Amino acid sequence: MRMRRLPKLVLARYWRHLRIFVGLALLGLAVWFIAGKTSELSGAGAFLVQVRWYWLVVAGVVELGSYLSMSSMQRSLLAAGDARARLRRVAPVTFAGNAVQSALPVGAAFAGLYYFRQYELLGADEVLAGWVVIAAGLASFATLAGLAGLGLALAASLGTAFDLVEAILAVLFLAIVAGIAWNRRASLYHSAVKVAAYAERRLRRPPGQLSRPVAKGIRRIRLVAPTPQGWAMVLSWGTASWLLDCACLLFSFLSVGAGVPWQGLLLAYCAGQLAVNLPVTPGGLGVVEGSLMVALVAFGGAKAATVAAVLLYRVLSFWIPLPVGGLCYLGLRRLRTRSERALPVHLGALPRGERVVGNGAVGNGQLSAAQREVLIGQARRGQDEGKRPV
Repeated sequence: MRMRRLPKLVLARYWRHLRIFVGLALLGLAVWFIAGKTSELSGAGAFLVQVRWYWLVVAGVVELGSYLSMSSMQRSLLAAGDARARLRRVAPVTFAGNAVQSALPVGAAFAGLYYFRQYELLGADEVLAGWVVIAAGLASFATLAGLAGLGLALAASLGTAFDLVEAILAVLFLAIVAGIAWNRRASLYHSAVKVAAYAERRLRRPPGQLSRPVAKGIRRIRLVAPTPQGWAMVLSWGTASWLLDCACLLFSFLSVGAGVPWQGLLLAYCAGQLAVNLPVTPGGLGVVEGSLMVALVAFGGAKAATVAAVLLYRVLSFWIPLPVGGLCYLGLRRLRTRSERALPVHLGALPRGERVVGNGAVGNGQLSAAQREVLIGQARRGQDEGKRPV
């Protein structure tokens, strides 16, 4: 037992140093980006000092709506698996997960793990939690690909797409392939079971050791996958999230009193969002700003005004949500600790030295991580129900 705790203590010690290092690195990237744009910022400063605050407030409101739409998409996927959670409970998870993704290199992978653990605390089992992480990512990608295709069609009337045709067509192709794969999922499920059975024979494992868990997981995915109406709701929320975030960029132009390059706005925005996923810098810092500025100027935006609008947009969509997500992360961590403390009360007094094992029976075994997450979720739901007015 002592040997098991030692790696966790070492990991916790190094994790504290890693968080400080990541924070300093993120700050250094910001300083580097700003230092490299001094000429553009000198011209943009004249626009920034004359910000129209009423448009700035609207930009902030629509950006908040973008995050809430993303949370609603996650709620819809969880509800399809009978893990129902209120928006006020899912929204902090969205902000915290976004902060994890924005603050760390290859942040999407770390954010996926964080979302997985939080979904378990919301009452989802391991299959449902993993499914929601994957399905939410695919739904976001599919809706962004559709908007990118629409943006390409709108920009085509200008006679230029700023060399983005091949990239956008490739994204659309991947989205179509994903849609075809989902439409033929029954045959893919069957193939997965056959591959597992073949692996059993090749590895000389007992029959069913690999294929049975795969078949069980597939049956669970079929149960938790949304209906066609549910998918329509999920995709609607995903589209709304992207469009509201794009509206934040639009209102940022209006906030600095600049003309909006309407026909190229959506295409440039989608290209910038695709750049976020490139594992170059955390949160696409520098990459997103540069790609948006270059594309929007190419589509007719005034250089200084475009720089001012893009910087204002990134403040609203990246820099302000980052500390908000950090506070949500700490709040959720504190809530989890409080739920763990309330866990014995929820389970009732157990004899000394005994633990809950397996399907809830009392024994001398240790409580597994998965069982602990489920019981914490049960305790939290019990607390929430106790707070509801009668």
